[in-house]
Amino acid sequence: MATNAFLLDISRCIGCQACTAACMTGNELPAGTQYIQLIEQTRGVFPNLAGGFKNHRCYHCTDAACVAACPTGALFKEDGMTRLNREVCIGCEYCTDVCPFDVPHIVDGRSSKCDACARVTAAGGEPWCVRTCPSDALRYGDREEILAEAHRRVEAILTRYPNARVYGETEAGGLGVVMVLPDAPEVLDLPANPEVPLLVNTWQKVVQPAALGLTSLSVVVTGVAAVIARRNHMQELKQLHAQEAAAQKEDSQERGAA
Repeated sequence: MATNAFLLDISRCIGCQACTAACMTGNELPAGTQYIQLIEQTRGVFPNLAGGFKNHRCYHCTDAACVAACPTGALFKEDGMTRLNREVCIGCEYCTDVCPFDVPHIVDGRSSKCDACARVTAAGGEPWCVRTCPSDALRYGDREEILAEAHRRVEAILTRYPNARVYGETEAGGLGVVMVLPDAPEVLDLPANPEVPLLVNTWQKVVQPAALGLTSLSVVVTGVAAVIARRNHMQELKQLHAQEAAAQKEDSQERGAA
């Protein structure tokens, strides 16, 4: 279970973009790269409409599919957060395929995602997004305290948002980003039950134990396996695209014949 966590109170997010700007500046992200995306949402049925924002970011799953799938150890768990060491990433794209939240992306040939400001928090500071949020929608600290605060906030807004709930307490083994949602997850474009997909290939069961060894041989084996994994993955994607194209062509021909 996570030891630290973010609190993300969607009911308090005002869409000011302070978190996105602070994240990009503090982490010195290259132009066009963002770890946080604010997506405006309209919920309800006319004329009973409500507006809000989806704060799309890495949710730091305890049962992190990206960590399970990574063949090189570039993605790993630490202090409840899902960290990324881009130096050892080979760009195989397994993390992008298996994440139930569609978070990691390939930038300049390597995976890219939030690492919860690892260097800043290790020095005793707060993540950049937290320290700049003007509406107290974001906090960071001990996960048990964050969970207690999330439940207090849900209780406080139930009159206004009768479907409000805590999201992330148990989902995906417990998220490192505990959210206060004003409505059901599906309404806010979040999976109700995010699941860890089956490992893409059986090689992952061999590669990861091998990576735990510290001998030169284990390092070589891991590196070779990672290269093979990337090649196999590219072939899988090619075959999948070919199957989809064939199915679309067949469907088009059937409609034309009808």
